[in-house]
Amino acid sequence: MNTSILNTETQKFIDTNLHADITSVLLKGTNFPDIETSSIIEQIEAKKRSEKKLPTWFNTQNIYFPNKLNIEQTSSEITAQHKANLMQGETVIDLTGGFGVDCLYFSKRFKSVTHCEINPQLSQIVKHNYKQLGIENIETPCTDGVEYLKSSTSSFDWIYIDPSRRHDSKGKVFFLNDCLPNVPEHLDLLFKRSKNIMIKTSPLLDFSVGIGELKHVKTIHVIAVNNEVKELLWILESDFNGEISIETSNLKKDNIESFNFILNEEKITDSSYSKPLTYLYEPNAAILKSGAFHSISKQLIVSKLHKHSHLYTSDNLRTFPGRAFKIETILPYNKKAIKKAGFIKANITTRNFPETVQNIRKKLNIKDGGEVYLFFTTNMENNKVVLVAKKVL
Repeated sequence: MNTSILNTETQKFIDTNLHADITSVLLKGTNFPDIETSSIIEQIEAKKRSEKKLPTWFNTQNIYFPNKLNIEQTSSEITAQHKANLMQGETVIDLTGGFGVDCLYFSKRFKSVTHCEINPQLSQIVKHNYKQLGIENIETPCTDGVEYLKSSTSSFDWIYIDPSRRHDSKGKVFFLNDCLPNVPEHLDLLFKRSKNIMIKTSPLLDFSVGIGELKHVKTIHVIAVNNEVKELLWILESDFNGEISIETSNLKKDNIESFNFILNEEKITDSSYSKPLTYLYEPNAAILKSGAFHSISKQLIVSKLHKHSHLYTSDNLRTFPGRAFKIETILPYNKKAIKKAGFIKANITTRNFPETVQNIRKKLNIKDGGEVYLFFTTNMENNKVVLVAKKVL
């Protein structure tokens, strides 16, 4: 950590060049004898990536940024705040602290937070930044989190861990047993130090695989931001052996779309089916990841169009975690009927349909955009249809 980067003139140069062409800055070089140009470029790139993802850090003076890879790997503030709201207690330890975004939000809900980070430079950066942010209840030991637990006799209300999915020899991995640290291997130790464990994983981890690798799984949270699934959170509670609940959240600017269900109940529940009625619903990405295809039909009293379509319909408008549309007309899927309707511009979605959006646009010469939505799908009678709809505001 080169503290010269925090000098007033250097910080001014970084801010001035946030939106400059990086190649041009490299070619021109800089006039700071104590700092390599590459280090300043690293600060510019990392700070720029933080503008929307980490506004608290971006808008605070004299923040020292790590390399851009650390920024890419860290939680966003919106997801960090959400996961902090799932916890309560007095003490929490983050075994894989990283840039410290999660811990900052933990510090708002816990009296004492321990941030473990094995990388000395990153640990030093985090410690400096917490001072700039006015955070006083976070300890920052520079150590391996698992080794810290082994050498400590302390217990915590919560343990949080975000194992690295970049394995030294296997490259990018998705099974928990391949991640670093190997969480399943250390579960007994973790439960000796806390009754509650939260594990963050890639959205690509299959529920059944994760459940098979872990034990005492109580809840799996599927977290999406603006309809893009970002992470899975696995809540483990010592001695818990009940039914696993799935909680989905789509975090939006003004609200959170939530839908919860019991995993095993989904397996024995069936949807009701119907031809397209007055309203059409498309579940958000978190629900699609969760596989709550039958539970959502039963809980919200909406019918599926087809077993594999994952589109729903009803006569009366429902509050639905996703997009809602009013169906204006239904067309058979043939070129003549669609051409006759005269669509020049439309938003096109395919669900359980043999052609891609790109092929449909090319074949029918329909441009993207406008207020009309065309859903190319399969109905309960296995006929290919086009639902013409407008979004419900």
